[in-house]
Amino acid sequence: MSSIADIRPISLTLVDSDLPAAAAAFGDAFSRTGFAVVGDHGIEDALIERALAATKAFFALPEPVKRRYRIEGQGGARGLTPFGIETAKDAQVSDLKEFWHVGRELPPGHRYRAVMQDNVWPDEVPEFHDAVLALYDALDAAGRRVLRAIAVHLDLSPEFFEDPVRDGNSVLRLLHYPPVSKDAPGIRAGAHEDINVITLLLGAEEAGLQLLDRQGQWRDIDAPAGALVCNIGDMLDRLTGGRLPSTTHRVVNPAPERRGMARYSTPYFLHFRPDYLIETLPGAEQPLPPITAHDFLLLRLREIKLL
Repeated sequence: MSSIADIRPISLTLVDSDLPAAAAAFGDAFSRTGFAVVGDHGIEDALIERALAATKAFFALPEPVKRRYRIEGQGGARGLTPFGIETAKDAQVSDLKEFWHVGRELPPGHRYRAVMQDNVWPDEVPEFHDAVLALYDALDAAGRRVLRAIAVHLDLSPEFFEDPVRDGNSVLRLLHYPPVSKDAPGIRAGAHEDINVITLLLGAEEAGLQLLDRQGQWRDIDAPAGALVCNIGDMLDRLTGGRLPSTTHRVVNPAPERRGMARYSTPYFLHFRPDYLIETLPGAEQPLPPITAHDFLLLRLREIKLL
């Protein structure tokens, strides 16, 4: 059984017009549920549709063609992660999904090139490069605006997160959940928490996304069409000493009448720069040992069997 999570949409324009009010709204939603629903984010519908069309075109390619874009030994950081690979922490079966990762484009000689790989691009879908990179940049900008509200909620300067996320190892994931057979093992995405700082998700208006509330009850996340769903990741949970919780969530299989339909979504995982030292902010009841964002990422990727 599940019911709707109590998350009211917040206009992202509030960050620009009334930052204290935005901080209060986001702080309330995140503190209660770990999630927020974001409206008026400014990402154009035409851009979202272009990126989605390119995503669908890629995943419609024959399997041998798609698999040419799998890069071994990088934990799925770039290119394709095929169906049946990613497995939620402690789960016995893999998720029912495949996905493509796009990261930040770095200039030659950049200090993070050793740990942030180059992107790869599918030759078979010419429009993929421009549409997906434009969506990456738009989600990155939206995420920085959300972080301003989060900083104020934490009684920090609005600019607190600007340096920690500058040139961050952020990733845009293009997700394809194929149709689900009635005897399929597992679910589309097993119960998990995100690794990163915050996640911005487009496509959550499609059924299936649920969060686990403080009482141990699964709740459906009901997002208006075109809205962003934003949630706290493990890195921000660690930084705030649990004041902003990284909430367990999952994507369940569709109702029987919808099992023949594929599902697409595009989460943007906003990360700190690799060498940022995650140290619990003052005042936390149980501060954790400092760890760099890169080392924390590697630790978690091993847990979900991507490394």
